[in-house]
Amino acid sequence: MTTKKIIFCKKCLYTNLHPFSITFNNDGICSGCLIHEEKDNLDWNLRLQKLKKIVKPYKSKTRKNYDCIVPVTGANDSHFIVHIVKNVLGMNPLLVNYNKYFNTPIGVSNLANLRIKFDLDILFKNVNMNSVKKITKFTLLEHQNVYWPILAGHTVFPLEVAKNYKIPLIIWGAHQGLEQVGMFSHEHEVEMSRRYRENHDLFGMEAQDLITIDSDLTEEDISQFVYPDDKSINEIGIRGIYLGNYIRWDPTSQHQLMVKKYGYKSCQLPRTFDTYDHVDCYNYMNLHDILKISKRGYSKITDHVCREIRHKRLTREQGIDLINYYEHKKPENLDKFCDWLEIDPNSLALVLNKSKNDKYWIQEDINRFKFIGPSTYFKTTNNNEINNDIKSILDKEFVKNRDINLNRENKEYILFGKGVGRLYE
Repeated sequence: MTTKKIIFCKKCLYTNLHPFSITFNNDGICSGCLIHEEKDNLDWNLRLQKLKKIVKPYKSKTRKNYDCIVPVTGANDSHFIVHIVKNVLGMNPLLVNYNKYFNTPIGVSNLANLRIKFDLDILFKNVNMNSVKKITKFTLLEHQNVYWPILAGHTVFPLEVAKNYKIPLIIWGAHQGLEQVGMFSHEHEVEMSRRYRENHDLFGMEAQDLITIDSDLTEEDISQFVYPDDKSINEIGIRGIYLGNYIRWDPTSQHQLMVKKYGYKSCQLPRTFDTYDHVDCYNYMNLHDILKISKRGYSKITDHVCREIRHKRLTREQGIDLINYYEHKKPENLDKFCDWLEIDPNSLALVLNKSKNDKYWIQEDINRFKFIGPSTYFKTTNNNEINNDIKSILDKEFVKNRDINLNRENKEYILFGKGVGRLYE
């Protein structure tokens, strides 16, 4: 049983158990909701002008040289970020992509679409797959985490390119800590830092921490995930800015614009109503999300619901219904992961049992656990279906390509760079 009293935000559905150290005011409103209110009060035209002044010294006078780096994927906000950087700020970015290996066809298609529609150069990083598998197996068994190498690679590769090409400016989208829990104000204009990356993106584990007496990992295995030293960063003056500090960030509206303007593709995912965010990965909304609720007591559906409540597209009551509907949906594509990592499904099942945090789970039998996490405090009328009012909202806001089914389309990951699979035209 959890020993800490659960406090829910009076506006959204985050609790005081959030891993990012959320806070509450005397009215019971969380710091995330309070900072979100800045979006309705700040002068965003003025902030955009400030952003333009910030990037102006970095702009190439001839337009022939790269003047910034933009990390991209086949999902999330990549299309919108590139759109802002190229078409609004007038810059010539070099796009960089860390190959996560859990690629879906639609993700690879979106990545190709991004390069083609914006007519930009893109660098890919394909780390030795044997090393990636060794790291993934270790972080899965020891930390019940399959996403560490992806997050580490996605945050290190842009720094490596910045250092090697001597391009000091890296442009990211939104700051997760600000968006979720109001860790900072938009006006703080916080930038990417080594400390935030280690503490939050990497769950407190740097690459060097993976080499222990219990692992068979070597310096060679982790070398591609080591963050550049401060001397290299300071010599070039590398900095990473977040567009979300200067542009009113709204992922749902942004994705709708990208679907209409550039043909961004979306699809239905098994454990959320959001059809945009993580369509490039077989595991994020499946295995990764199951591990999240096992360890943290909540899953990505809560993040999506809180975001939509703050943007006033859903009510708090509708959010509760959606959490109860999606939170314990069975994950898909676990067989793909076991085949890729070459482990037995029973071994994965044991790891999933091991990941159950006793703050949120009571073990009733060898393979049976009772969930006692935050959502069990919600009162709801029906966990088995979504009512028509909510359906109409979701159908309007979250468009999807109905002919794409990630569970049906491929028996294995799309390993571009290590083998080419069929792409959507």
